[in-house]
This record gives sequence, C-alpha cells and structure tokens, in this order.
Amino acid sequence: MTTKLERYIDQGVGRETADIVLKNGRFFDLVTGELVASDIAICGDRIVGICGDYQGREEIDIAGRIVVPGFIDTHLHIESSLVTPLEFDRCVLPYGVTTAICDPHEIANVLGTEGIRYFLDCSLETIMDIRVQLSSCVPATHLETSGADLPIETLLPFRNHPQVIGLAEFMNFPGVIHKDPVCMAKLEAFQGGHIDGHAPLLRGNDLNGYLAAGIRTEHESTTAEEALEKIRKGMHVLVREGSVSKDLHALMPIITERLSPHLALCTDDRNPLDIAEQGHLDYMIRTAIAHGVEPLAIYRAASISAARAFGLRDRGLVAPGWRADLVVIDSLENCKAEIVFSAGRRVSAELFATRGSVEPVGLDSVKARPINAADFGVPVSEGESSVIGVTPGKIITQHRRYRLPTKGNQTDIDLGNDIIKVAVIERHGKNGNHANGFVQGFGLKKGAIASTVGHDSHNICVVGVNEDDMALAANRLSDINGGFVVVEDGVVTGEIALPVAGLMSLEPYESVRDTLHHLRQAAYALGATLEEPFLQLAFLPLPVIPHLKISDRGLVDVDKFMLIG
Repeated sequence: MTTKLERYIDQGVGRETADIVLKNGRFFDLVTGELVASDIAICGDRIVGICGDYQGREEIDIAGRIVVPGFIDTHLHIESSLVTPLEFDRCVLPYGVTTAICDPHEIANVLGTEGIRYFLDCSLETIMDIRVQLSSCVPATHLETSGADLPIETLLPFRNHPQVIGLAEFMNFPGVIHKDPVCMAKLEAFQGGHIDGHAPLLRGNDLNGYLAAGIRTEHESTTAEEALEKIRKGMHVLVREGSVSKDLHALMPIITERLSPHLALCTDDRNPLDIAEQGHLDYMIRTAIAHGVEPLAIYRAASISAARAFGLRDRGLVAPGWRADLVVIDSLENCKAEIVFSAGRRVSAELFATRGSVEPVGLDSVKARPINAADFGVPVSEGESSVIGVTPGKIITQHRRYRLPTKGNQTDIDLGNDIIKVAVIERHGKNGNHANGFVQGFGLKKGAIASTVGHDSHNICVVGVNEDDMALAANRLSDINGGFVVVEDGVVTGEIALPVAGLMSLEPYESVRDTLHHLRQAAYALGATLEEPFLQLAFLPLPVIPHLKISDRGLVDVDKFMLIG
C-alpha cells in the first residue's frame, strides 16, 4: 500500500496525477520577489510541485490571478472577535488567514484552565490552524479581582498539547526585570521554548533585561523608533492593527525588504464588524502597499517571517514540501482573496459543515451584585480629581487632573470638558467590589454604555452621564449573562448577549456583526465620538502610565499610574 509520503513524491515527480492543480496563474516567490508563471500541484495537505506542467484529478483555472502563502495572524485574542473559535474560523479563514496564534488570556482570566481547555478543544476542530499560547498573566494584576489564578503548575499539563506553541505575552515586564518569583517560575519552565512578549514603551537596559529572559516576540511597539530598537536587540516585532490599537501607519517606515525577516503581522483585538467592513490581515497588506510599502516586505511579514518567528517550519512559502495553505488573490495591491486553501482543502461552506462541535463553557460567569444609582457617587475631595484620558486608536490612556463641579457633597461630571463617570464592578462573585472615577474622551452627552469585556480581569465596566442609566446598564448585563448594553433615558436601546464567559456570543458571526452595527449606532445616538466605543470601553480598567518608571519594588511606581478597579 502506498504511504502518504510516497504519494507526495510520486505526485511531485509527476508519476501520479496530482490531487489538485492550480493552472494558468502566477505565484509570488517570497525568496526572490518575482511573480512566477507556474502550475501548483497539491497532494493531500501539501504542495508537491511548482515550475512544471501538472495534471490533476481536479484542475482549477486561476488565469490572471496570483497565489500567495496563507496569512498568519501572530497574536490575537479570539475572544475580542466576540465569537467562539469555531465561528472565528468561519469568519476569518475566507480572508486568507490560515493560521492564527491566539492567547486565550481573556477567557483564562474568567474561567482559568477550563477556558484554556475549551480553546484547545476548539483548535482540534477548526479548518484553519489555531495555535495556542498558554496565558502567562492570570491574574494580570493584583490590583483588580480576576476570575482565576493560573500559577505555573496549572499551565504545565498543557505544554505538550499538539496545538500549543509556548508561553503567551508576558505582560508583567516589571516582574521580569525585578525577578518576581511567580514570573521566574513561569519563565524557567519555558526556557528553550517560545515566550511571547508584551512590553509597551520599554527601552534601554530595562529592555535588555527583559529580553535576556528569553522573550523573542512582541506586539506593543507604537513608534518606529521603539520597534527598531527591539529588532536591533533580537526581538521579532509583530506589527499590530486591531479595532482599537492601530499601529500600522506608525510602523510603516520599518516594513522594508531588509527588515521584513524580523517582522510579522497581528490584529490583537478585532471585531466582526471591522472584519466585514475592512478585512483582516488582507486589510493590513493592501493598506501598507497603498502607502508605499514594498509588496515583498509586507507579504513576507504576513507569512514566511511570521512562520519562522514561531517555529512553524512547514508553512509560509509556495514551494514543494510546504503545507498547502494558499490564497488566490486578484492582485498584490488589492489582496482580495478569491480562493483559499487550508492544508490542501478548498475553503467552502460545505467544508465548514464537516467540523465537529465543542460545548460552550462559562455560561453563568456573571455574578455581580445588584447596583443602584447611589452606588455611582463620588464624594467631593479638595483640589483636582483624577481623570482617565482616552486616546482614540490606542489602548494607552493618560492620567489627567481637573477641578470638577460639585452637586451637594458629590463630585459631578463636566460635559463641557467631555468628562463623564466610569465605574468597574466586580462580577466574578468573589467580593462585590465597586470603584468609581471619571473619564474624558467618549463624547457621551446622555445615557450609559456597559460591558463585561473589561481587560484584563473582565469585570463590568460602565461609563455614563446619568447614574440611573448606568445602574440599568450594569444590571442588564447580569440578566443576559454578559455582553454590551446601551441605555438612553431609562430604556435599553441596544444590547448583545455574550454568554460564553461574558466574552463571546453563541450566535453566528453574521448576527454578531449586524448587532454590533446597531450597537454602534445606539452609542453614537448618545453622542459617542470614538470609532469603537465598546472596545475602547473594554480597555479602560488597564493602568494609566504616562511616564513609565520601574520602582525597586518590582512594580510600576504607584504615583505614576491610576487604576479604577
């Protein structure tokens, strides 16, 4: 009986008819930068022939089209797509993303190992290749209440899973630099394996110490200068363009043919509405080329450079012996995927129908106490009040100070300066904590919006002008087991239920996309000026670090940041 390996060889040589042959097209050679006219022969999950004439059991005429390797999203949180991994597969794969390297950080912070196991189970059923990095920072901070705690002992049983690459983004960079014992235990366990990084604004000797721990990739560079320093010091920079964090334009100066072996692309957090309106990594590619980036540089970053950075040695080129992850596009500049192959399988609705199913988890994860309007009061204090300053298109926020108006013995909002209330409400059923503050930059003139997506601990976060509306929005989240809610004048004007850990919908991505469109309009009706008010809301519980400083205690200096939860 002929083995799979023997069939690869026989079909590559031409002794046996190939399973599939793409004919009359060209492929983009990411080694030379040439467009090469060629048949492409596929046997099973592998490319077996190029630069020759082949016959196939199935022959597909791609005249006038170009074949490129499948795209690799090197860092993302599938939870931020608001759909399950199986729906993410169906949503994104048709855009040419054949490999996704995810960190289930969000569901892990809610459900712990149950969430990681759910993602791994899903990864065995998807058509695209979902690889998992084990979440390194659960909880992400000791300053907020998380739903779980994952010490190194809980991660080790997953290390040898076939879909696991290594340790996910190591966010606690102060802990690395100051050798926090919990951090050291995790880093020690994964020495020799892949460790992903997360070190915004980290430079100089502190960056050297961070990299000396064996951390090799990172997606938090927001300027070309920062990215170049990290590349020079041996780090593979992941250029990010998500729904909130948009760094592509700032990093275009470094996306060159010379530097492309040290670059990759990622989305980090991207929702189905943006995917439908703009695309995914294909959007990054055509945007970069439209702004003068060399096609060879950006296509390398989207595939072969990404594969090499994460040790995926079987993909990233259109060449014999490589995994048949292929995207047939109309042109290099337009990058519109017309046909997609994942491991030699042509992507279609029929193909998705062959997948197995995975039972959802965390359907009762919202355990917040009931809230009333009085809970949002902020007592008057002398002097200026702290205000979180939102920066559109960035998750980095600012610590601002304003002298705010008062109403009786309470500090009031200041609509003239676009300052409204914000609150974080513990929702894991652990302590019922509730913290209030002020935020500037949402544009709201009335009502409230609330979410159970609140990085990184995913408590309820609500912003609003009216305390009654804020209470209604927060309580409604418990009724629907998590999601997003918009309230105007005592009426819920928009909502989406995200019952899987309070993070993901059970609905098809098309339904989520359409509901998000309605939600966005409901938020705009309140006066919201942010392009993505819900995802921007989700990042408000993160620390504000206007001037990064590492203290001798191994923490960011308390005087340099503010948390509201």
